[in-house]
Amino acid sequence: MRKRTLLLAATLTTGLLTALPATGASAAPSGLAGDFNGDGYRDVAIGAMSADVGSVQSAGAVVVLYGSSSSVSATRRTVITQNSTGVPGTAEYGDRFGSSLATGDLNADGYADLVVGSQFEAIGDRDGVGTATIIWGGSSGLSGGAALPQPSSLSEWGGYGSAIATGDFNGDGKLDVTVTGQSHIHLYRGPFTRTGTPLSHTGVGELGGAYEVTAGDLTGDGDAERVYPYLVDGDPGGAIQYFTHDPGNWDAHPESDYALVDLPDADGEEAVIADVNGDKYGDLVLGDYTDPRADKPGGHKGGQITVWYGGANGPDPAQKPTVIHQDTTGVPGAGEADDHFGSALSAGDVNGDGYADVAVGASNEDLGSVQDAGSVTILLGSASGLTGTGAKSYSQDTAGVPGSSEYMDSFGQTVRLIDLDKNGKADLVTGAGYENGYGAVTVLRGTSTGLTTTGAKLISARDVSLKGGADFGWAIAQ
Repeated sequence: MRKRTLLLAATLTTGLLTALPATGASAAPSGLAGDFNGDGYRDVAIGAMSADVGSVQSAGAVVVLYGSSSSVSATRRTVITQNSTGVPGTAEYGDRFGSSLATGDLNADGYADLVVGSQFEAIGDRDGVGTATIIWGGSSGLSGGAALPQPSSLSEWGGYGSAIATGDFNGDGKLDVTVTGQSHIHLYRGPFTRTGTPLSHTGVGELGGAYEVTAGDLTGDGDAERVYPYLVDGDPGGAIQYFTHDPGNWDAHPESDYALVDLPDADGEEAVIADVNGDKYGDLVLGDYTDPRADKPGGHKGGQITVWYGGANGPDPAQKPTVIHQDTTGVPGAGEADDHFGSALSAGDVNGDGYADVAVGASNEDLGSVQDAGSVTILLGSASGLTGTGAKSYSQDTAGVPGSSEYMDSFGQTVRLIDLDKNGKADLVTGAGYENGYGAVTVLRGTSTGLTTTGAKLISARDVSLKGGADFGWAIAQ
């Protein structure tokens, strides 16, 4: 999968801070998830893991676009690198700072914070170990930071920091963090101090290693479940297991008060959790984007998603999940080899009807004779769940969408549904990591009738002062 491919392109960027209006001294921060400066508008953080920092190639950067009544723009931004004031570490070749991102108010001050993965950060003489760093929110936006404690058992090229998720995993009202790498999964239990110290932290040994993670409430009890999709011999479609808070499983070690639940018939490498049918239980949407083959008989040509509906005990492993692909009635397009439909997922209510909708990236979608141009499909939630009814597809060939479809742009490589202008409807932010060789993101606003291309914006790596092959848009904070 492309987002895991190490690119060592020759690239040039420096840390840049654009001044933002500070939250008034008497005004309390909004407390909204994703609102880094507390002004009541959600913001979006975008990774550029191959950006140069000064003369250091491929060190990586994160660009934060701040929300407003007119959505986001390239001018209201912060660019953060490991050479930014107060950020731990030093920008080094191939660190991939910004390879993964997650948000949450980790120190309970009302401002959302950002957790940044540096997938191949070197530790001492160990290359490619990886790290995770907290960047703190505040009235002027994100600044400064602290490194999360480093597990002692990490190996070279383990890629720690490949994926990050936040959530209250044990129901104590404090946000927790989980970080993955190929060789290690780790759980950090909140609250966190400004030095990055958690209440406790421990490895998650039951699964070994994984590259991915998603979190959300599948049981309706207010605690977040942790889902770690991973490939394994004997299950090339991807093994799906999740941890749920189970106080009855507690023993002398407080980190053991979780139960591991298996969904043996589920497949996928990507996941998102959202309530698509309005029953107050989060539903697990899985992206199984690879084509069927001799050693993987399951799936659909071009890729598919499946929906496993949540309940008081989580998704019933015996249920027959909803399956949607590009040959499903109502879904635009057609299933073609290597479309990678389901290679990126996000959820949010794009039309304000109270049901979560799902954005599905197909980063390798061919458009006419243009290979791997990419597309994004919006599937609508309803009382009957997620269906193809009313589905719409967007690409750079869609009227009103900036740019044009070009070879290997990979539009839809990443997707994020988030309300940036506070109108109660989620906007789509989607990355095209290969756009013009350095990457770009496109923003479409949500309305009562769904996404609109009116006022659509394309923001490229060059628009935010990133130089070289930055891979801007390869990661968007969830």
